[in-house]
Amino acid sequence: MAILGFRRATGGAIGVFRARPGPETVNRRRLPARTLPPMFDTRNIRNFSIVAHIDHGKSTLADQLLLQSGAISEREFKEQLLDDLKVERERGITVKARAVAINYELDGQKYEINFIDTPGHVDFHYEVSRSLAACEGALLLVDAFQGVQAQTVANAYAAINADLEVIPVVNKVDLPVTRIPEVLEEIETVVGLDTTNVLKTSGKSGIGVKDCLRAIIERIPAPKGSVDSPLQALVFDSKYDTYRGVITYIRVMEGRVQKGQKIYFMKGGTAHEVLELGQFRPNMVSCDDLSAGQVGYIICGIKELGSVHVGDTVTDYLHRAPQALPGYEVPQQMVFCGMYPVDATDFEHLREELQKMSLNDASFSFAPDTSDALGFGFRCGFLGMLHMEIIQQRLEQEADVDLIQTAPNVTYQIVKTDGEILQVDNPQEVPDVGSIDEFREPIAKVHFILPSDKIGPIMQLSADRRGTYLTTEYLGPNRVQLVYELPLAEIVFDMYDKLKSITQGYGTMNYEVIGFRPADLVKMDILVKGEKVDALAVIVHRTQAERRGRAVCKKLKEEISRHQFEIPLQAALGARVIARETISAVRKDVTAKCYGGDISRKRKLLEKQKEGKKRMKQFGAVEIPQKAFLAVLSTSEDGD
Repeated sequence: MAILGFRRATGGAIGVFRARPGPETVNRRRLPARTLPPMFDTRNIRNFSIVAHIDHGKSTLADQLLLQSGAISEREFKEQLLDDLKVERERGITVKARAVAINYELDGQKYEINFIDTPGHVDFHYEVSRSLAACEGALLLVDAFQGVQAQTVANAYAAINADLEVIPVVNKVDLPVTRIPEVLEEIETVVGLDTTNVLKTSGKSGIGVKDCLRAIIERIPAPKGSVDSPLQALVFDSKYDTYRGVITYIRVMEGRVQKGQKIYFMKGGTAHEVLELGQFRPNMVSCDDLSAGQVGYIICGIKELGSVHVGDTVTDYLHRAPQALPGYEVPQQMVFCGMYPVDATDFEHLREELQKMSLNDASFSFAPDTSDALGFGFRCGFLGMLHMEIIQQRLEQEADVDLIQTAPNVTYQIVKTDGEILQVDNPQEVPDVGSIDEFREPIAKVHFILPSDKIGPIMQLSADRRGTYLTTEYLGPNRVQLVYELPLAEIVFDMYDKLKSITQGYGTMNYEVIGFRPADLVKMDILVKGEKVDALAVIVHRTQAERRGRAVCKKLKEEISRHQFEIPLQAALGARVIARETISAVRKDVTAKCYGGDISRKRKLLEKQKEGKKRMKQFGAVEIPQKAFLAVLSTSEDGD
């Protein structure tokens, strides 16, 4: 028999440090099948996601599914029931995917339905892709008036590529004005789905929800897993609880997991005992076991945040699965910014909160960083600007951390003269000009869907942002799809806002990064009182450097309050200053108390003030507010 040795790990977890058990040990310790509690038949389980463009009614329909299936009562029903984050309810959008299990009876047969409500914004597409990997089908919601939009197409293709059964649903059919025939035609021509058996629903009034539940049971296939196989469970999300440790969300692919069972995380390489497991109905409800096809959570008392990884495979410790599940692709963060605590003593507190946030959001990353102007902090990576805003808001609201956030930058590539290729997400990492052979910027393929009468302004906007035109496709008499290749830096900051403004809210966009291309880029430094402020440095295209420099200096002049000494603000490319603004000093009238008398008295007071101003100019520190660090985002002439 092979010898086993154990040691106690952090949080009560058991870690193995010697040989794995031999086959005779496995047989001796294995529980007999007859002692296990009865389980739910895999053939009566259905797993699906709800995907759609933003504001097409995913969360509202999810609320109705809960209500009409009996999972919640009329008294418990409220709008956006599953959006429990404060930031979600404030903004009216879904940020985190939520998994819910409901029981439903159809034609005398009882079924368990697990569904996941997903976000619709392009910045949270990684949440959608993770959710789809835990399902066999998807409801594709399309607004009965707005029709097919950019994220409708992106999410539909993601579901099709994941080999899921996609059921098209036209939502909001009770709107005063609808375009249902045109919307059905768009679904067929743009997405390529058959609309013969399309469902027509209203999440607000509950129309067609029963038909939805019937279609889910009849058209979405049952899970393929076997209860008798070795345990394989996919970790698709997790969060941290102060009292119970890490709560791990799993979809059981093969086998079953029980309370008290010892499990093994194949990627993390750690073993733990299951202290509690259960499902979301929609609140956490514990149960004795989860079998193949079911979705739920497990709690093992894990306190080490690095022990759980999204995409990991959970298996039985004693008889493990032969191989891990494919998991997920590592998300590619494309927007980076610095986050620094206002109070330097909060650095460790900020580190702990960022660790918890990265556990709950696998597409967010962070690394320690230092700044001459701001001290110690972290360099954080995000999928987009909205993602960055949501993380910052959650840190301030949930963790009560006061932050200073620097201007965001996208990731660039620099080819040095010695052939080395650098990945640069911080302007401070840009080497000397003499050692740079080629500067490359990320390029994204952008799909605009907009009214046909707005083609001209959008094409002009794309040309101003150094875009390359690819194709035009008419989706109907009044709607068109434009495809461009644009530098990512020109998209992430304010492209979406400009698009909405030009199209009166009817335009949508979706983008994906396709690679890096050479460009004439330079690093622009911002000098405050003659000193470079590293947190304000940006990488810009050479042709836009002077305009951006003037705009930033003008904006800084508005945001930085006047001091008792003159403050010059400069934008520079290397040693060449390309823009300047000056904040004049606050000056006290020191001669106000002198009424007449000898002029030498007034002159003496003025000279004394002049000497004080000179000393303050040498040693006085400039206080730069948070708004000033975001001033470099401005791309307009006036800095608005």
